[in-house]
Amino acid sequence: MSGLLAERAFADLSVAEILTAAGVSRGTFYFYFDSKHDVLAELVRRAVAQGLDAAGPWLAHPEDKTAALRQGTLAGARLWQASAPVLRAIVENWRNEPRLTALWLQQMQLFTDAAVTQISADPQALAHLAGQSIDGVASALTWLGERVYYLAACGTPPFDDESVVIDTLVHVWASTLYGLAAPPADLSRPPTRPGPGPGRGSASGPGSAG
Repeated sequence: MSGLLAERAFADLSVAEILTAAGVSRGTFYFYFDSKHDVLAELVRRAVAQGLDAAGPWLAHPEDKTAALRQGTLAGARLWQASAPVLRAIVENWRNEPRLTALWLQQMQLFTDAAVTQISADPQALAHLAGQSIDGVASALTWLGERVYYLAACGTPPFDDESVVIDTLVHVWASTLYGLAAPPADLSRPPTRPGPGPGRGSASGPGSAG
């Protein structure tokens, strides 16, 4: 279905089109899935699992926290580029169907919970936050990442430049959690822009799929 989503809006896709593209029978499809929403949900779960893996460097209690944030954010940006049709579809449709609503909130909570665990075990972050709600801060950072990665996947300036996506998210996370300035990785490099998406121009925390 990813190929179809690169060309068509999810709301406009029919099960018949998915069957044709996948080369499977209707009986086989309904043996595994109840609807096209279930197909999207499975693709989203796979992408989110990769996103959690991408966040690994920061979640491993690194000595250089800013470098780990940058590594995870870069991996997250590349994941969004690779899975852009699927992740755009869930972001654009999760409020429209109860199963997708529950799915996306659950998936985003996975990133928030991981961030809460990491922050709660980090004396530097706890000292800097000085009594702020850890859940609130972690959730805000997670949803910020989701929105920025989505705008990048849609080719929306200035986030059609991968370096802007990474530098911005790393700076926000590092300054919020540690009070650290996170300078751009390399001001001399040319902008890196995703390839164009269908009718959209070009293509959540560190490693977030959301």
